[in-house]
Amino acid sequence: MPADLAVIGLGPYGLPLAQAAVAAGIPTLGYKTGPEPGSLSPAELRRMLSGGFRPTTNPAELGRVRTAVICAPTPRCADGGLDLGQVEAAARTLAARLRPHTTVILESAVQPGTTEEFLRPLLEEGSGLRAGRDFHLAYSPSRVDPGNRDFTPANTPKVIGGLTPACTESAAAFYGRLTDKVVRARGPREAETVQLLENNFRHVNVALVNEMAVLCHDLGVDLWDVIRCAETKPFGFQTFRPGPGVGGHSVPQDLTGRGGRSLRMVELAQQVNNQMPRYVIQRAAALLNEHGKSARGARVLLLGITYKPDLADQQSTPAQEIAVRLMELGASVSYHDPYIPSWNVLDRPVPRADSLYEAAADADLTILLQQHRTYDLQGLSVKAQLLLDTRGATPTGAAHRL
Repeated sequence: MPADLAVIGLGPYGLPLAQAAVAAGIPTLGYKTGPEPGSLSPAELRRMLSGGFRPTTNPAELGRVRTAVICAPTPRCADGGLDLGQVEAAARTLAARLRPHTTVILESAVQPGTTEEFLRPLLEEGSGLRAGRDFHLAYSPSRVDPGNRDFTPANTPKVIGGLTPACTESAAAFYGRLTDKVVRARGPREAETVQLLENNFRHVNVALVNEMAVLCHDLGVDLWDVIRCAETKPFGFQTFRPGPGVGGHSVPQDLTGRGGRSLRMVELAQQVNNQMPRYVIQRAAALLNEHGKSARGARVLLLGITYKPDLADQQSTPAQEIAVRLMELGASVSYHDPYIPSWNVLDRPVPRADSLYEAAADADLTILLQQHRTYDLQGLSVKAQLLLDTRGATPTGAAHRL
């Protein structure tokens, strides 16, 4: 069966798009751009293959589709900018096979102007075709929320900004097959800036509530009660909760590299969020000291080392830095996570606890980093000698909360 769609990049954004397309009855090619963290279970892969999904390593097949969506990852560089290397490689590979009338859409996280100033020249030079005349070009920010059972591609509105009105409508016709609502931006720059605003909105608000967590602890105020009361306000407030740090695939962006511009609020938010693993260590050491124990030689059990509950994804998880800092203090670190069978820190394997309750009872300190559904937090709070809850998940008074 000839494919109608090519998803280029099968990471955390490309795979969900491919799954949504297959569910909508669209024959889909999946083309990897490099080592990507996204993965399918054997059962998911079988369902997709039977539904018309075909993974390929043959770039020639990219020239046989009507729509190509680039979902290549854009990790952060050392200078704070975004690495467009995999986007460039995907563009060059596609351009060499690009046919007239194809619709090309970029979904990777990029800075405003990337579609027109970076992607367009690559596609035009490599194909000899003109965007907006010979092929359609658009940007659509990815709105994937891994593990979210309430919001899926089918009921999440899709924003689209095309190079021309015809480009926008061609992209809208494609996404209209996947989602209930399509929102047309004025152009690709506006659509790219939507992604910028959405990602930064999360990081800034998480930073605010993380700062509130530190403040409330210093004041002797129950932050979680404050949040419980504040979220009853029906307007002007959206609930965010603190944690041991911010993980995941969407990174805060401050326009570094775009004419020297920066977003001061985003820079400050990143500083606050980056300090949270260190703050967790301070709280852990203080708790041990209060109970007559030192961090050096203490047995510390980390619970939940993924960046999000109920997902086997460790992208930018704060658990890594927390484990490193504990080891530097001389603590003996072990972990439990139902989704991660093995874990290495500083190139050394971290012991995995087989029996959660026995491990918690044996540990001098247990730190809840991620709230997986499988954890019986009431029972855990009874078994653990000392429990530091960084997620506010345990019953009131059952543990020391962040």
